[in-house]
Amino acid sequence: MADLFSPEWMQAFGEQWNAEPELADALAKIHFNSVIGYGFEHDPNPTGVLTIQEGRVTSAGAYNGEPLSWDLRADREHWQQWKAKGLNMMGLGMAYMSRKLQFRVGDYASMVKDPRMAGPFIKSFTVMSRV
Repeated sequence: MADLFSPEWMQAFGEQWNAEPELADALAKIHFNSVIGYGFEHDPNPTGVLTIQEGRVTSAGAYNGEPLSWDLRADREHWQQWKAKGLNMMGLGMAYMSRKLQFRVGDYASMVKDPRMAGPFIKSFTVMSRV
């Protein structure tokens, strides 16, 4: 099994993302385009990155300094927990408020208020469990 957020892991995550209608198709309907970094809270930069165009992952791999729309950080233990058990809206709110999940870049408040984005965001944690 590839290490969390390694290039191989990000590739597999991207494939699973694109295979999930509640994620890729839902985001395609709102013409979602983004560059999302994933990493660990004490690192200066994210480890992995997904580029999303029209809801679908078009590239996935190591972070190489590209400008990010979202930069999500947590410690390894919490990522593993969310990967194993998923996350719901209440858990997301608690993780955000307690700073267990940090949005270094990106507007958490506007995302969570828009069900067209919040639902797929929550679904992305379920998709992580498939990698």
